[in-house]
Amino acid sequence: MMQLTDSHAHLDDESFANDRKEVIDRARQAGVTNIVVPAVDRASWNRIAALQDRQKGVHAAYGMHPMFLNQHRPEHLDQLPEWLENHPAVAIGEIGLDYFVEGLDAEKQRHYFQSQLAIARDLKLPVIVHARRAVDEVISSIRQMGGLTGVVHSFSGSQQQAEQLWKAGFLIGLGGPLTYERAQRLRRIVTDMPLEYLLLETDAPDQPGSNHRGERNEPAHIVDVLQTVASLRNELPDTIAEATTNNARRLFRFP
Repeated sequence: MMQLTDSHAHLDDESFANDRKEVIDRARQAGVTNIVVPAVDRASWNRIAALQDRQKGVHAAYGMHPMFLNQHRPEHLDQLPEWLENHPAVAIGEIGLDYFVEGLDAEKQRHYFQSQLAIARDLKLPVIVHARRAVDEVISSIRQMGGLTGVVHSFSGSQQQAEQLWKAGFLIGLGGPLTYERAQRLRRIVTDMPLEYLLLETDAPDQPGSNHRGERNEPAHIVDVLQTVASLRNELPDTIAEATTNNARRLFRFP
């Protein structure tokens, strides 16, 4: 069976409370051997740590998401390095900038983003980045900070922006949105991009693909993303699965 990695799934989300084990079992049956679960706020760190302890192949990332800005406190930034010293993690995330949602203070977002980038650089951990209507600024921040690796998940930028990220040593994560025929820009990018910079993801429970529109998304659905990438590139699904799983192992240094 193919081995797949879901590089971004919020398995700690409340929508999985009643059937989380079954969701993980379905993922494994689909060939998903590794799932990266990024945090969104301080409260989620505890949930994700417990989930990683219980479930083999589930890997934690800890950070503070820009959309949860009102839940973040300055002391949480102080707590993050100490938490990472005592809780194994494959990345710092989900962090980033979101200029799509109204009412989120841009300067406050920048403060938390830059601070977490610095922690990642100092601890030599990759970052999982959210960038919505903010890709250029994210690229600029990555360049200015230096010494970083990571992935911009649910990438929605241009070909030029993708190339700038690759040159900075970053990967791009693609999921359900790619499966819609209207996503022509994303489809052009994935058709021609160097395969070594691609990660597959679901962003479960959000962003279901075209075969599951209106449903709760889950890691097993990453197979639809795989099939879409393989079809667009005219390559075997096994080839895409092996390459993207190796990319994830290289970036996250799975044990």
